[in-house]
Amino acid sequence: MLRQSGISSRAFSQRIFAQRRLASTKTIREVLQEVIPQKQAQLQELKAKHSQASLGDVKVENVIGGMRGLKAMLWDASVLDPIEGIRFHGLSIPDCQKQLTPAPGGKEIIAESMLWLLLTGRVPTEAETRQLSREFAEKGDLPKHVEQLIDSLPKTLHPMTQLGMGVAALNHDSQFAAAYERGIKKSEYWTHTLEDCINLIARLPALAARIYRNVYKPGTPIAGINKDLDLVGNYVNMLGYGHNHDLTEYLRLYIAIHGDHEGGNASAHTAHLVGSTLSDPYLSYAAALFALAGPLHGLANQEVLRWQMNMQKEIGDKITHENIKEFLWKTLKSGQVVPGYGHGVLRNPDPRFIALQEFCSTRPELLADPVIQLVKQTYEVAPGVLKEHGKTKNPYPNVDAASGCVLYHYGLTEFKYYTVIFGVSRALGALTQLVWARALNLPLERPKSLSIDAIKQIVEKQ
Repeated sequence: MLRQSGISSRAFSQRIFAQRRLASTKTIREVLQEVIPQKQAQLQELKAKHSQASLGDVKVENVIGGMRGLKAMLWDASVLDPIEGIRFHGLSIPDCQKQLTPAPGGKEIIAESMLWLLLTGRVPTEAETRQLSREFAEKGDLPKHVEQLIDSLPKTLHPMTQLGMGVAALNHDSQFAAAYERGIKKSEYWTHTLEDCINLIARLPALAARIYRNVYKPGTPIAGINKDLDLVGNYVNMLGYGHNHDLTEYLRLYIAIHGDHEGGNASAHTAHLVGSTLSDPYLSYAAALFALAGPLHGLANQEVLRWQMNMQKEIGDKITHENIKEFLWKTLKSGQVVPGYGHGVLRNPDPRFIALQEFCSTRPELLADPVIQLVKQTYEVAPGVLKEHGKTKNPYPNVDAASGCVLYHYGLTEFKYYTVIFGVSRALGALTQLVWARALNLPLERPKSLSIDAIKQIVEKQ
């Protein structure tokens, strides 16, 4: 029968499997209805059996050293290992690249499939991913009052300041705030938080693109949202670069792998802290964006590119390992750090850096770019110099060492805008964990602080 119809048994099986997957497609809300009770039970068991278990003593260096490495925060979407790097619900970046759905006609992970994984702990089907893309597109237009607010801001106001203000203004339509005001059960908090988070992620591309066009391309029209495109496909269209497939693919990868990096980083932690007060997701994420805007956090990517271009200007066309080594030592001896190298947790090359380098390695036009070549050769030299210098705990590159130079190659040359793209991305992780904080009824975050005198008294008693 199969031979008569011209269909192989393998192709027939694949067709049946695809039909079954399509028939069992669930919404992200339905999946969470299944997953949340399981996670609630897991947390209750942890409280009941192990609440007094030690995770390590708190030391003075934890109190005065930025709480580095202190195990004191619940964050379920990802875990950062100093050697292995980031894992999202147990999946490494290469695992995600193999298992998570790309856009039609693309190869890179898209925001929707990464969001689904971060939020539910499950790998979505292609149909589920497309369904979420459609929902984002349908909800992606900005309210008129937010458009008017952004359009009224001075073009000289930093793009990250504008992004934070725009996100805060979106809370006008917060479903969680409205539901809380009229009175709802704690068990319902997560459902209204989820709706706010979906709506916010859907609108971030239009908000971020409007800021870009106002500041850097004033007077040019902004493309409307295409209901058949994924979140990043529409974002790139609205930025005015929809014709560039490679840039679109790069931003898909960039936004997916920047989406979450454990909960202790400043922006994620800020969202978690503000969210613990039961502020709505818009206010919580606006606060996170202002943390991301700091030079020691999300602003670092533009500092790396500026440093790399200064190096290129100084050494000219003669790019050799020796010339790079001399520039590295010049930077270090001037009392500056080498931007893009080192990390608060990692002690190996950042897997996100490796993923972006591999993206470049498959495109000859990127490999031919002098700045990208310089990034590659700096990676070959810098760890040795930093080890010899001896003052860097991690002499290897983090993601910032590579991310900006590719944007620059594709024509996005406006340094101050780079952190806005990071801000669109980091919403994937920070907002999903707000949903879980409400689902698990996590308490108001309130650590104990100590004065210097109090610390001295404790130490002296010991």
